[in-house]
This record gives sequence, C-alpha cells and structure tokens, in this order.
Amino acid sequence: MLDLKFIRDNTDQVRKAIENRQDTAPLDEIIELDAERRQKLLELESLRHQKKQTAQKRQADKATIEEGRDLRAMTRGLEDEVRGLDSQLEELLLQVPNIPHPDAPVGTDEDDSVIVRSWGEPKSFDFTPAPHWKLGESLDIIDFERGVKLSGTRFYVLKGLGARLQRAIIAFMLDLHTSEHGYKEIYPPFMVKRECMVGSGNLPKFADNLYHDEDDDLWFVPTAEVPLTNLHRGEIIPPGLLPIYYAAYTACFRREKMSAGKDTRGIKRGHQFDKVELYKFTEPENSDDELEKLLNDAEQVCQKLELPYRIKKLCTAELGFASRQSYDIEMWAPGCEEWLEVSSCSSCGDFQARRANIRYRPSPEEKPRFVHTLNGSGLALPRVLIALMENYQQSDGTILVPEVLQQFVGERFIK
Repeated sequence: MLDLKFIRDNTDQVRKAIENRQDTAPLDEIIELDAERRQKLLELESLRHQKKQTAQKRQADKATIEEGRDLRAMTRGLEDEVRGLDSQLEELLLQVPNIPHPDAPVGTDEDDSVIVRSWGEPKSFDFTPAPHWKLGESLDIIDFERGVKLSGTRFYVLKGLGARLQRAIIAFMLDLHTSEHGYKEIYPPFMVKRECMVGSGNLPKFADNLYHDEDDDLWFVPTAEVPLTNLHRGEIIPPGLLPIYYAAYTACFRREKMSAGKDTRGIKRGHQFDKVELYKFTEPENSDDELEKLLNDAEQVCQKLELPYRIKKLCTAELGFASRQSYDIEMWAPGCEEWLEVSSCSSCGDFQARRANIRYRPSPEEKPRFVHTLNGSGLALPRVLIALMENYQQSDGTILVPEVLQQFVGERFIK
C-alpha cells in the first residue's frame, strides 16, 4: 500500500508510475475523498473546541445545556462521517499498485524487458529432443488422463520415479537454501485468512484468480509468499534481528485462465503446482543489495542442476502488483523449444509492510519504521521438472538424473 500523504504530495508522479505499469487506479477518487476527509477533520476540531468552551462555562443554564447536547450530537455525526471516509479511502488505496523502482526499464510489454545475462549453452542433441509430455507418457511417470479423471483439466498425476524426482528437486532446493544460503525453513499452512491475502497484495485485486473456502473464509495460497509475508504481520521487529531470511515449500493454487494453444500442452500451466519460496525482511537501505543476493541464491539452483538459463530485468508493464523491481529466471526447454520462467525475484519496498503493518525498530531509542520485503521462487515446479526432463533426455528415451539429485532419487537413470 502506498502512503496516502505520498500520493497527496506526489500525485503526478504516482499517476505517471501507474501509466508506466499499463495499469489503472482510482487516484482521482482518492484525492477527492482525502480532501473531503481533511475538511471534516477541521470541522471536527472546531466542534470539539466549541464543546470544550461550553463545558467550561460556569453557569450551566438551559441554553448552555442544550448547546452542549447539540455539539455532542454534531461531533458524533462528524466522527461517523470521518470513519466512513477512512474506510472508503482504505478500500481505494488497496487498489493502487506499487511505484516502480527508478532502475526498472519503462516498457509496455514483455518485449521491453531486458536480458541482463545468461549462463550455460543450450544443449545440442544428435536426435530430435522430445517434449516432456511425450517423455512422461513413454516412461510412465506422468499420467494426464487420470489427473483429469480425478480433478478435471489442468491436473495431472506424477507416478513412480516421476513423483520421486519432483520430491528430490524440492528436498535439494530446501537443503541448499537452508545449509548454504542462510534461510530458515518454514512449513506454513496452505490456507490463510483473508487479512493475509490483503497484506501480501493478492486481495482485493486478484480475488478471481484465487481458490476460496467461503464457509470459513479461508484462502488457498497462490504462493508461500502469502503466509511468509504475514508471519510478522502487526509486529515490531526488535533491533538487530534484520535481515530475516525464510524458505518454504508449499503447494500453490491458482485459477489459471488459459486459451487454446501451446501453453496448454503438458504440465507447464496448472491449477496446482509446487514451489520453494525465498522471502526476506530487511532494512530499507539494504533492500537493493538483498535483491541481488536473492537472485544469486535462486541462480545457484540452476547452476548446480547444470541447466542453461537467462535473466531478464522486467519492464514496468511486466511488474507484479506489489513489486517495484523484478528479475525473471528462465530455463531453456529444448523439447518445448522455449524459455520457461522458473523464478521471479522481486523487491516490494515497504508496500507489503504497510498493508500488513510490519515494522522494525532500528535501535532501542528510535521510532519504528516499515521494513522492506523481498520474495523469489527458489525455484518453481513443474517448470524445473520440464527443463530437467528435456535437457537430460537420452537417445534411448531414458532421462539421466542430475548428479546433485541422484542421492535423493536413488537412481542414475529414469527408465
């Protein structure tokens, strides 16, 4: 959430930032309601002053008593009006996206995002590499028909060594981030309260993309970013504890809206998928450096799996609602013949912290300040699984298990 005073004092800057994001927000309504609220507060202050003067009169005659009664009623009425305006303003402010970082490239679509570096060379094959859906069916490790039978379109079943390989990737990533990168592992609930979705920036804007249990008003997490953001909701973090690093595995649930075409083949897009999430709470002056470290931690997964990838700095139009600066990591999938996004590493500034009221105290004597939050996939499945299957496939139709995963899988080949 943006600070209302910041919007009031920098309306043109905020308007331009929203335009650069190719987004919309009710700025005019916010400015109008803010002006009305401030006028009501002035009137309220005047009424309270009059009420105080009336109460101080020595002679409490009938007229004075009636005047005091009228002032009290007027004061209560104005207080109700101010509360109503506060509620309207909060609802509107929740619809305003974050302001892009000055370093974010200004652009109108994904073509304006910038490739900043790449690692590894796409593998050359002496045969035509198969896409993962053909590999999965021929090796009997992905069952599409039974996934549809169980849950409908965009669901699938991993079987045998396919299920074990997915589990191995998750265990490998968690071990790497906790033992080498300094993250504390968290196993959060996969369903959260409404206020958690608001705090992370998913509600109210993205309600249509979320799965919701109406009876208990619980929301299935679209990513572990949601519960990790809210671990410290409403708290003041004591001096000396920042930065805080968390890593969490969760299943993720999203209403993927897909049209017919290439993206609907295989397991690239589904309503349920697994992901290891990285999350940071940090001091504002360190958040830019922490984003680069976060990106490096995610890159390490790609490098240890020896899978070629590239990094894109997202333009303003491609930024997520809560993000001010983002990098995407894309792995090459030779069977699909495309780059697959396996991670998006983002800095949110104090945007989520304001929504969730997460502050820290720089020192015992100082006033609390809002923290900065950062998040990134470290990494996301099933796209890592897709890239692995397609890059490590052999001419005989088997899949070589990457060396770092063999201890988890217990096999050298999937066949």
